Amino acid sequence: MIIIGEKINGAIPSVKDAISRHDEESIKNLAVAQEKAGANYIDVCAGTEPEIEYETMCWLIDLVQSVTETPLCIDSPDPELLVKLFPRVKKPGLINSISLEGRKCEILLPLLRENPEWGVVALCCDQSGIAESAEVKVANAFTLIANAAEYCVTPDRIHIDPLVLAVSAVMDSGMQFLEAIRRIKEKYPTVHVTAALSNISYGMPARKLVNTAFLTLAMEAGLDSVIADPLNRDVLGALYATDVLLNRDRLCRNYNKAFRKGLIGTPKK
Repeated sequence: MIIIGEKINGAIPSVKDAISRHDEESIKNLAVAQEKAGANYIDVCAGTEPEIEYETMCWLIDLVQSVTETPLCIDSPDPELLVKLFPRVKKPGLINSISLEGRKCEILLPLLRENPEWGVVALCCDQSGIAESAEVKVANAFTLIANAAEYCVTPDRIHIDPLVLAVSAVMDSGMQFLEAIRRIKEKYPTVHVTAALSNISYGMPARKLVNTAFLTLAMEAGLDSVIADPLNRDVLGALYATDVLLNRDRLCRNYNKAFRKGLIGTPKK
C-alpha cells in the first residue's frame, strides 16, 4: 500500500495556525513523524488564500525538504501554481492533481510528459462536480487515463481517485466507490487507485470506525494507494492487518516490523 501522508495541509486547524504563525518546528515535526511512520509521499498543501499560496507553498516545501528525504506530493487546486512550484522540488514525487475540470489536464500533462519519473493524482470529477454513481466515476477515470496516454503518461504513474462521498449524505457512497475500483482495475491493472480516506466518514460519530472498515473493504476491491494520516494507529494497523489477510505480506514481515517499531498495536507505556 502506498501511503500519501496528509498531515501538512492548511485545511487542518492546527496546521493552519502553524502556517499563520510561521511555526517552522511544527511543520518540520509533522514531516519527520510521517516519514518515520512509513509515508511514501508527504502531501504539502497550503490551503491559504490564492494571493499568498505561492509564498506559503515555497515555505512549506523548503521546510519539509530540509528534514526529510521522502518525496513530496505537491497539492493545489491551481494547476498553473503547480507548474510554477515544480522546479523548487528536489526529487520526483506526485502532482496533486489533474481532473476533467477546466484546463488542468492541458496544463499539467505536458509537464508530466517532460518529467517521466513523476506521478500524478487524478480526480474523477468533471465540470458537473463529483459523481455519485460508479458508472460516471469509471467513465471519468477512463477519460483521464486516455488523456494522459496522449502525453505518454502511462497508467502506472497515475493515482486515480474515484472520489468517495460522505456516507452520511449518500448512503451507497461506499458501495459505488468499491464498484468503481473493481471496474477501473479490471481494465487498467497497473493504475494505482487512491482515496482520501476520511471523506467517507464526514458527519459521522466515531469516524475512525468507519474509516478503518472502509479501508479494509477498499483494499480488498483493489485500492493500493491512500491519502491518510500515517500517525493514526487505527488506520495504520488496519492497513497492515488487511495486507496480511489478503496474502500480500509474505510471512507477515511488514506487519511484524511495524509492530516492533511501535507503529501499530497498543502503545507501550
